[in-house]
Amino acid sequence: MAKLINLKINGKPVSVPEGTMVVDAAKKAGIDIPVFCYHPKMEPVAMCRQCLVEIGRPVIDRATGQPVLEENGQPKLQFGPKLETSCSTPVSEGMVVITDSEKARAGQREILELLLTSHPLDCPVCDKGGECPLQNLTMKFGPKESRFLYDEKHHAEKHFPLGDLIFLDRERCIQCARCVRFQSDIAGEPVLGFSQRGRHTEIVTYSDPGFDSVFSGNTTDICPVGALTTADFRFGARPWELKSSASICSQCPVGCNVTFNVRREVKAGGGYVIKRAMPRQNEQVNEIWMCDKGRFAGYQYTEADSRLKLDSPELDQALSQAAVKLAESASQAVFLAGGRLSNEDFYTLKQFATRLGAKAYLYTRHGGGEYTTRYGLAPGSNLGNLGKGDTVLVVASDLYHEAPLWYLRLKAAAKRGATLIVANARATKLDEFATFVIRYSYGDEVETVKSLSSKEKVGEAIKNTHHLVIFYGADGLGLTGTTALAQACADLFTSLPVSQTAPKANNGLIGVWSTPNQQGALEMGFAPCADLAAELKDKTVYILAADPAGDDPTLAEALKGAKAVIAQDILETETTRLANIVLPAAAYTEREGTFTSGERRVQRFYPAVPARPGTKADFALIAELAKRCGIDLEGRSALLVMNQIVANEPAFSGITYAKLAEVTEQWPIIGRSDLFYGGTGYENKQGLGVTLSLTPGVSPQGRDKQATLLSPSPAAKEMRGEGLRPKEDELLAVPITKLYDNGTTVAPAKLLAAHIARFDGVFVNPATAKKYGLENGSQARVSLNGVTYSASVLLDESISTGVVLIPRSFGIPLAEPAFVLLTALEPAQEA
Repeated sequence: MAKLINLKINGKPVSVPEGTMVVDAAKKAGIDIPVFCYHPKMEPVAMCRQCLVEIGRPVIDRATGQPVLEENGQPKLQFGPKLETSCSTPVSEGMVVITDSEKARAGQREILELLLTSHPLDCPVCDKGGECPLQNLTMKFGPKESRFLYDEKHHAEKHFPLGDLIFLDRERCIQCARCVRFQSDIAGEPVLGFSQRGRHTEIVTYSDPGFDSVFSGNTTDICPVGALTTADFRFGARPWELKSSASICSQCPVGCNVTFNVRREVKAGGGYVIKRAMPRQNEQVNEIWMCDKGRFAGYQYTEADSRLKLDSPELDQALSQAAVKLAESASQAVFLAGGRLSNEDFYTLKQFATRLGAKAYLYTRHGGGEYTTRYGLAPGSNLGNLGKGDTVLVVASDLYHEAPLWYLRLKAAAKRGATLIVANARATKLDEFATFVIRYSYGDEVETVKSLSSKEKVGEAIKNTHHLVIFYGADGLGLTGTTALAQACADLFTSLPVSQTAPKANNGLIGVWSTPNQQGALEMGFAPCADLAAELKDKTVYILAADPAGDDPTLAEALKGAKAVIAQDILETETTRLANIVLPAAAYTEREGTFTSGERRVQRFYPAVPARPGTKADFALIAELAKRCGIDLEGRSALLVMNQIVANEPAFSGITYAKLAEVTEQWPIIGRSDLFYGGTGYENKQGLGVTLSLTPGVSPQGRDKQATLLSPSPAAKEMRGEGLRPKEDELLAVPITKLYDNGTTVAPAKLLAAHIARFDGVFVNPATAKKYGLENGSQARVSLNGVTYSASVLLDESISTGVVLIPRSFGIPLAEPAFVLLTALEPAQEA
């Protein structure tokens, strides 16, 4: 615990940890000091001078080192001749701060007046109006009228596109450098900077394409004026017209807390539409940030033109037909569920399958989940607490693309002193901040993990760590490979001293899943199927929130050979087109429920807009189907389903919707009443979530039957034995994940079309491209499993020469590493 420092601010006694800045000490005491350049998440720079205050310090006797006392016994104070910046001045014992004296007020007022000399007076048409720190502080602290001539105001370029997602109004910029510092210090992507000098200073982007960062939207949240705006919201609505609804991002396993702003619009027939997604503070999950995928694609797919819907009679008929098929098949039915379902949906589906006698599988290509339920993070965990003496291992995962907020948080942990080990077959953005970077060949993931303890410095970091957190992904791996990798990571835990492996906070295994609630499914006993195509043959298949037909031609053929296919989803997909019966589900933005993040934190999401006519929540549709099969299940509300989950699922014991909605004080203090301090992100009033308890671990020799089900096939064993080394005329193709793809939940985001296009192709080393007569952007043929696909060639020097990387969800169905042939398309074929 840091030493506490005692001081007085405006006569109010305050005790704060040593090293706290005066502005933060005042904030904790409920006293606001106006700021522009300062942000509690970044180091102070004292550029704007807006936070000027009077500061007095005890006079110290040089001979004794003790404070000099007045006649009344109080320490004698000495105030400086000038005002001081409270954002860059740390507190000291006995300090006296005055923020509201006439001298301090005059200093604050003069700074505001100076800023306004170069700022346009266009508040009525400014996008920031209604949530603008400059506007609010001018009203509270600024001069009543200006002494400067309007005609002498500085004019600059307006509506300048820094990138295709963020616009800059250079006339409104006050050069606080918040955006520049966020990009360099927090995001680790210094793509913004200052150009020119004096009154002509302006923000510029150094990257090509412009503002090339997956965290760019956060700069609009912390911009204290209307200089930075997002392309999706600018001129779209006024803040005071918007209602807010708390939710959870559904794009990855991090579980970022967000707020949806909604209002009624003519284009929706007077109904509610979502206007923007904003970060909601949860210091244990996403702090006050969110990635651009969550911001610009997090809800857009729920409003896509391809939404499924039926009128009431049609839905009733579809449910009856589906119930007949399932009742007839009973034990010959197969349920296949994707990780976009909520905990309530998975539980209801599990009960239906159990009582019907059907098999239920989780649709995923990322195995090993049975180990995360035993070795995952325990209650009390917070990646924000990792620092010196702790170790984090990231293996087979590109967190920047797969889970950007985990990338941010591990980068910050490394900065605090944590040992960060990144093991991958290729370079990733996290390498720059790692203590140790380990390279291996694709196919050697398991052996690499097994050998970590024998590596001198890496082994010492793991053996002597206070806490060990392992993130394992699916970079270059399929179901078999990820299952084996998870087991190796679990075995690494069991090889450590008991004091390190016993369930405790900030210690555990995390799967970097591709969906928001795969962990929730795993906690309820769902598991993937080792040979799904064979399992679907001649069965009645009930598919929810998954598109196997669109992902894999083999699965599409298997479904064509099924007795019947019932597809339940929110969007039209290849699977719904192939299905005999389609059931339209309500989107997560239209209903209530919970997700379980990869860190095993259960969090609530709330309805932002009404459900579309002819749709129902997944658990309600499942319960209705079950009812028509003679099985009584809870389908009235998500809360009632959660009550049953708590009673019947040990991991969820003790959880209630009320507990999930509880909040505690967080630092920094973020709220809509003081936008100048933390930005326009939302205070969390709807719940921080609860981390699940751990089930007892098992020894490496005592794995359950799930691990046996997913044991490597003979072909996979042979490939691993060869170390996945291609022959001379072949390349090793491995699946990877890019942040932006053509998947169901991303492609409808029109603003991201250019970003998606950047990853639409296959990645090879320049030397490989030259060998095959290819250049960057040229078209090539990829022969995989007897099928030929055309793709653009994208160059990446970090890739091995015998390897081709194939991004998932871009049309080439690569589920596992495979050997392929790569050839150039002839000019006529390209045309």
